[in-house]
Amino acid sequence: MSIVCTALGAFAIASSWLAPSAVAADVQSRQWYLDEMDAEGMWKTSTGKGVKVAVLDTGVNPDTSSLKGQVLEEEVPRSVSYNATKDYDSHGTTMAEVIAGTGAGGGLQGLAPDAKIVPYRVLAKSEMNATDRKKTPTVEDAIKAAADSDAQIISMSFTGITFDSDDVEAIKYAQTKGKLMFAGTGNDAESKNLIGYPARYPYVVGVAAADETGKVAKYSEHGHGVDLAAPGLNLPQWCDATFRSYCDGGGGTSAATAIASASAALIWSAHPDWTANQVLRSLIDTAGRTWPEGERSNYLGYGLARPRKVLENSSIDPGPANKDPLSFENGISLKVMSPSESPSPSPSTSAPSKAPKNPSGGGTSAATTNSDTSDNTVLWVALGAAGALAVIGGGAFAVVRSRRGT
Repeated sequence: MSIVCTALGAFAIASSWLAPSAVAADVQSRQWYLDEMDAEGMWKTSTGKGVKVAVLDTGVNPDTSSLKGQVLEEEVPRSVSYNATKDYDSHGTTMAEVIAGTGAGGGLQGLAPDAKIVPYRVLAKSEMNATDRKKTPTVEDAIKAAADSDAQIISMSFTGITFDSDDVEAIKYAQTKGKLMFAGTGNDAESKNLIGYPARYPYVVGVAAADETGKVAKYSEHGHGVDLAAPGLNLPQWCDATFRSYCDGGGGTSAATAIASASAALIWSAHPDWTANQVLRSLIDTAGRTWPEGERSNYLGYGLARPRKVLENSSIDPGPANKDPLSFENGISLKVMSPSESPSPSPSTSAPSKAPKNPSGGGTSAATTNSDTSDNTVLWVALGAAGALAVIGGGAFAVVRSRRGT
């Protein structure tokens, strides 16, 4: 099955961080997916209230107009709290706003505006000084801390190329604690097409990204490890860590990851008694696709995340509470995943993944492959209030953080 999907991530920021181009004051009008997903309609049923999302990123600035009152700094254990609320490049703050921003003061409007953010700084970029690199928590420690917290969802908009057995153990631990984990698949399909970690690990939902027409970028990683897709192209973002203005040209698998995490928050808020397995299964079962239910694409996974389809069906069956809906994929991951698969011995330093320049517009949509074109047209049920159907060529959404370089 050869369905094209955008994946913009890596253990670099999984969003497309382009040269700043100031966004007009009506930044929310640039968040095209809010209409496509019928955010207003969903908010009549759920706003994410009561759900906490752990955002592992470059830190989260709690003082932006859209995040005031939304960031639970006090819930971060002291052992991993170093600069959790000091975002060194604005990526983590953008992701937090995409998930749970209130939109106040003309800021980004979150898809789950009543969810709360628990911030963790984990991405130690080379530009950071030696003290920061030494004190910044490891991904392993942050995941373990989030696993022991009240956060139900762990959102990781970054990817890396190096296998880390400690990260695996932390992820397994979080899974036993009932957490739902999302990560971007990466943005380097045109150069190496290697789905990175943590999306490639078992129990982590790998997310890809698509534009407003449903077309995906050529640089989106594909293959085993893509589980879902979500909006992730042509989105506004904070320009830099001064937090003075938003810029155009953001998105990537980073943003897709954040939107997937927010989608799960909406569902979990509406169904607080469900388990992580049930929330994820409902997203998989209702995902937009043209192929049979239960089958997956290497580009779109099980299809486009459509939380509205879950929220509008009060009698939806989420399936068994203790059955992993990705047990087959996770089983494969456990078999194939090994240190020898890492393409280089470089350390797994977290860093926001940046997408290639000029990713917006139809020119970045991936072309159909010569090997299999049978499923290159994806049927996407528009999530707008009208509920119209749209046939979209080569597109789908996947989760990955919108600012990491994979």
